[in-house]
Amino acid sequence: MSKSGALDLTTNLGGKIKKQEVQSAVQQYEKYHVCFGGDEETRKANYADMVNKYYDLATSFYEYGWGESFHFAHRWKGESLRESIKRHEHYLALQLGLKEGMKVLDVGCGIGGPLREIARFSSTSITGLNNNEYQISRGTELNRLLGLSDSCNFVKVACYKEIYRVLKPGQCFAAYEWCMTDNFDPNNQIHQRIKAEIELGNGLPDIRSTTQCLEALKLAGFEVLSEKDLAADSPVTWYLPLDTSQFSLTSFRLTSLGSFITRTMVKALEFVHLAPAGSQRVSSILEKAAEGLVEGGRMEIFTPMYFFLARKPVSNY
Repeated sequence: MSKSGALDLTTNLGGKIKKQEVQSAVQQYEKYHVCFGGDEETRKANYADMVNKYYDLATSFYEYGWGESFHFAHRWKGESLRESIKRHEHYLALQLGLKEGMKVLDVGCGIGGPLREIARFSSTSITGLNNNEYQISRGTELNRLLGLSDSCNFVKVACYKEIYRVLKPGQCFAAYEWCMTDNFDPNNQIHQRIKAEIELGNGLPDIRSTTQCLEALKLAGFEVLSEKDLAADSPVTWYLPLDTSQFSLTSFRLTSLGSFITRTMVKALEFVHLAPAGSQRVSSILEKAAEGLVEGGRMEIFTPMYFFLARKPVSNY
């Protein structure tokens, strides 16, 4: 799990958006969200535009600060963030029973960090599905650099019902979903603010509850074999890397000092026109998202690790 440097951050800011249009794209993206007067229906109606703007704007920051795998992980004491993320991906492969020669679909694959790790771990051939052109092109380039172009590739697609349709009878679908927990109170203004901040900073039209997630799986036709919030019993809290009150050399870029350095660097790069106008605003949106994630984690109203394993029944084919 490599991390990009400052040069990559500067070069890739804005993704496929023209550099002179980044600031306008940020403003349009913000207007979709509650924090800036938007609403859920508008976000859903303009889902493709909203999500593509978000990932074009945010992906280089993700890769710079977090690495190639854009997810959290159950973490043991004494285990580094990088180790926990790899183990999390291996756990998913083992739950699915992946074996050499199998063909696997990774839906919502980002730039392919988990896809590449699981392909190497399980000796499978994996296709990643993604609706963002920049992430596909970046993932394809990383595949080439790591010599995995033959076993890893990417295509675009529109969720559960489509996955159900393409799966062979008896085959399984597993995922880690971002969900609101049963502790979330939709009538609590603080809870609503935190949810809105997470949606804004992570390109989400809405965050479903764990109950809604299960219902959607069953409505699509899946048989749910197991489900669990893996964040609930993690010895090290999943949001620790985002907690600016903590310090870590291994996750330095995510610390308060690391964030300050990144913020200052982006400001300077934008000032000398090496980074497009609007880059600072993207950085600010992501910092606000981190605050919302930490608050949501502390209050146990949000989880980024709601795991489920589901199967397409043979009889329904």
